[in-house]
Amino acid sequence: MDSIRLSARMVAECLDHLETLIAPGVTTADLDRAAEEFVRERKALPAFKGYRGYPATLCVSLNDVVVHGIPDGTVLEDGDIVGCDMGVIIDGWYGDSARTFTVGTVDEESKRLLEVTRDAMHAGIAQAVEGNRIGDIGHAVQSHVEAAGFSVVRDLVGHGIGRQLHEDPQVPNYGRPGRGLKLTLGQVLAIEPMVNVGRPDVYTKGDGWTVVTRDGRRSAHFEHTIAVGRETPEILSTSPRSV
Repeated sequence: MDSIRLSARMVAECLDHLETLIAPGVTTADLDRAAEEFVRERKALPAFKGYRGYPATLCVSLNDVVVHGIPDGTVLEDGDIVGCDMGVIIDGWYGDSARTFTVGTVDEESKRLLEVTRDAMHAGIAQAVEGNRIGDIGHAVQSHVEAAGFSVVRDLVGHGIGRQLHEDPQVPNYGRPGRGLKLTLGQVLAIEPMVNVGRPDVYTKGDGWTVVTRDGRRSAHFEHTIAVGRETPEILSTSPRSV
């Protein structure tokens, strides 16, 4: 567990660093370079680069991109929202976390989208205690999101994590309480709501990676690596500035 804590904490610290760089005029490739330098300078490995052929350290998802946006020369503009998702490997153990940031001054709907998505993640995390079930996590996320008038993406899910980036079980962001796999003490999960302003429907672009909302409206993504607790879950991807 110590190595998972180290890798997850490094992701959190790197996201802290990226937040200080995000501003109008910065490119998504700039963020990717900064993330890779941060990780390699600390003698760790970027978990995403080369994973199933993915070409970068960071997934950078702008506005209507839900997840898996490939960094390139795209310039951040005032009013954008940008999701940054990344993983780190230390001693063969994986950590994974994501946050969505604002660029400059954004509209009220986007601010609310980020707040609801972050709070939904924490609602799901709160259910990650021994004896609860996977459906309890998804139900908590879904209930919070839909009460706010937004929708959860159903085509993509959270996951177990440890010696591999993606392990069983899958952790949907929707579900029925009391259903699904029973959670065990110390089990490590990546809980990651992906929330759309409009409909939940998404599709993957021709690059095979970039997932976007079908209606073109905005999407947000927050993720923590957590360990199932006896009474309270432990958030592993934490740092002084974590959300």
